[in-house]
Amino acid sequence: MANFEEKLERYAELVVKNGVNIQKGQYLNIAAPIFAVDFVRMVTKKAYEAGAKRVSYRWTDDDLTLIRYQYAPEESFEEFPEWEAKGMVMQAEAGTAFLSIYTPNPELLKDVDPERIAKNNKTSGQAMKPFSEFMMADKVRWSLVSVPSELWASKLYPELGKEEAMDKLWETIFKMTRADQENPVAAWEAHKNNLTEKATYLNNKKYKKLHYKAPGTDLSIEFHPKHLWNTAANVTDGVEFIKNIPTEEVYTVPLKTGVNGTVTATMPLNYSGNLIEGFSLTFENGKIVDYSAEKGYDILKNLIGTDEGSHYLGEVALVPHNSPISQSGLLFLNTLYDENASCHLAIGKGYPTTLEGGDAMSEEELKAHGVNDSLTHEDFMIGSAELSIDGELEDGTVEPLMRNGLWVI
Repeated sequence: MANFEEKLERYAELVVKNGVNIQKGQYLNIAAPIFAVDFVRMVTKKAYEAGAKRVSYRWTDDDLTLIRYQYAPEESFEEFPEWEAKGMVMQAEAGTAFLSIYTPNPELLKDVDPERIAKNNKTSGQAMKPFSEFMMADKVRWSLVSVPSELWASKLYPELGKEEAMDKLWETIFKMTRADQENPVAAWEAHKNNLTEKATYLNNKKYKKLHYKAPGTDLSIEFHPKHLWNTAANVTDGVEFIKNIPTEEVYTVPLKTGVNGTVTATMPLNYSGNLIEGFSLTFENGKIVDYSAEKGYDILKNLIGTDEGSHYLGEVALVPHNSPISQSGLLFLNTLYDENASCHLAIGKGYPTTLEGGDAMSEEELKAHGVNDSLTHEDFMIGSAELSIDGELEDGTVEPLMRNGLWVI
């Protein structure tokens, strides 16, 4: 049986070879919290061994983020460093791969004025939109992974001491990402094939609508005839990469004006250092016309109010309730993990790659095909053991797709 260091090395190799899939002579940009420096060093070594030309870094720190919100002048939240936004675009144009190492802190900004958070999110979203369009259209290779922190580990395992909780969370991450297996790279090949089978089935069916039924949920979602179901395994310049590790989803884009009914979230949403809990959204002709939340109402209000597009959906994703992450029984308070335990939707921008020829379309062409545009893209979870989904074909035939949260196809 592999020891901790061996599994950690496998995880780093998985991130480099399956995640961003570094090619010889390529640049890699890593964004990571400063406490993850040991893992970043390991990833860097693997990247250079895989042929990377140069690895650069963007370091983050929760305490510094909080200090800025507490003490920076108000006008600073209406500005974003132009050099940073342009620099990211220049790197993307040069074919750089981007790795984000993320650790949640769901209550970091709980005492910060929600209006200040919203202002900063909108300012940064506007400045970084040109770069985000590279990522959303898969014009660069990118991947998102997580590592533990003492705070996150203690939230998931409050009955354990700090060291035990960290060890437990690392083991959970290794299992969820298949890094605990003898050959994680090969294990991911088999997993990708399984997801591709589901996406192929849905693409052959070309359902006109999906109908969702669950406690607090009665929702219909319509699709453009040219919609495509994708997995998190995508291709840029002929090279495959995995955007999310772990991933259990197949996903597509809804018709912007084709969403009607009410949906209730089944998990809290960790958004901008705050938790939004017990919330539901009501749609008419695609637009959110009403919403409620037991906790974090103002945060939800500001998310929906980011811009015109944040009143609409940009993604529909299907995940079986028996996924490994769901079977763990943990609420991770980390969207990367929680979205892969549950069917989910996303408020905001749609992926161009979920439409036939969409990656080559202009912004105006995408809008004409019903693809939503926004500064934001925020997933929220709606799956449960009580969720049923039916697919409606063009001729009106209705077929079962999921029952009790599980595939029936």
